[in-house]
Amino acid sequence: MSHSVSPLAPKTYPELPAVAGVRLATAEAGIRYKGRTDVLYAAFDEGTAVAGVFTRSRCPSAPVDWCRAQLPGGTARALVVNSGNANAFTGLKGRDAVRLTATIAAEAAGCRPEEVFLASTGVIGEPLDASKFRGVLAECAARAAPGPYRDAARAIMTTDTFPKVATRTVRLGDADVTINGIAKGAGMIAPDMATMLSFVFTDAPIAAPVLQDLLARGADTSFNCVTIDGDTSTSDTLLMFATGKAAAARIDRADDPRLAPFAAALDDLLVDLAQLVARDGEGARKFVTVTVEGAESDRSAHRIAMSIANSPLVKTAVAGEDANWGRVVMAVGKAGEPADRDRLAIWFGDVRVAVDGARDPAYDEAAASAAMERDDVAIRVDLGLGGGTARVWTCDLTKAYVEINGDYRS
Repeated sequence: MSHSVSPLAPKTYPELPAVAGVRLATAEAGIRYKGRTDVLYAAFDEGTAVAGVFTRSRCPSAPVDWCRAQLPGGTARALVVNSGNANAFTGLKGRDAVRLTATIAAEAAGCRPEEVFLASTGVIGEPLDASKFRGVLAECAARAAPGPYRDAARAIMTTDTFPKVATRTVRLGDADVTINGIAKGAGMIAPDMATMLSFVFTDAPIAAPVLQDLLARGADTSFNCVTIDGDTSTSDTLLMFATGKAAAARIDRADDPRLAPFAAALDDLLVDLAQLVARDGEGARKFVTVTVEGAESDRSAHRIAMSIANSPLVKTAVAGEDANWGRVVMAVGKAGEPADRDRLAIWFGDVRVAVDGARDPAYDEAAASAAMERDDVAIRVDLGLGGGTARVWTCDLTKAYVEINGDYRS
């Protein structure tokens, strides 16, 4: 399935450096697509720590169940990701498929199946023929190399129109460490404690429990703050692998002061990837930042912001470049959180369109319309109730979204 590249796609892509202890390869296994790569294989040196955050959907995919079961082991030697088939809602066949995939990958990597992590994305409800990985993964293992990461990001795309990659270099104690990340996602996006599919790689020597704490915290302020259509996937998976190859002393405690710069860099990378997902929303023509201030709590602000970002009426108004603040009022009111109509203020960009429960006396239609005509649209709400704040990212809702999802299985 191919679509024209989103107009919100980056004009340039960063070159991701090698991460010591990580080797990548992609291949065509013919899972669903023809003439494109659909498998990513990553190999890790011995001693690589792993952390993960997954969907809270009560109907998780078989790979999510597999990863959850292996995560307490704390170590990883291989990652296998396929696109075109989510291996979700596939019953015993799905469980057999992940077991076979892990076995094939373990033979290729020279490790135990329990050290293999898996993710799948694509159509739900169709059995995955894991036998297609035979030979493919062994061949991938034989030619795996330190990059390129953009090819890895392309292999896991479904309705995405561009690969999503990010990198950061940061000081950890006495050494520089690298953090690379890739992600995929364009539809069925409203993460709940995770992301669509995203994989982060670092050479930092960080113990698995500490890595888990960093990743969970980072997900809350990045991927859990992005929405395309309000639908949480069965397959949401965020995994992070730390090879420990950097020349820095190992970190075993979450309160180690050396962690602060690393945590900030990781958070920044995750936000970067989350925003790229929103910019590639199916059919998107506008990138939207929703900021809520003055709520009774940060949690309340987040729920209100998501109510605005998920509203089809708000999103279609953005698509039509219509400064319709009444739809924002509606979304605030329906969120089920504390709000006072007569204290409410709303901005589109830098233009205040409503204040004290009514249209701003200085309202300027031309200025408000100009704010909506930009590729990046900012919606800000001040509830006037307290100090709670939140920021989420989304996109507009266009006819193309209906077309893409109406044709998804055809």
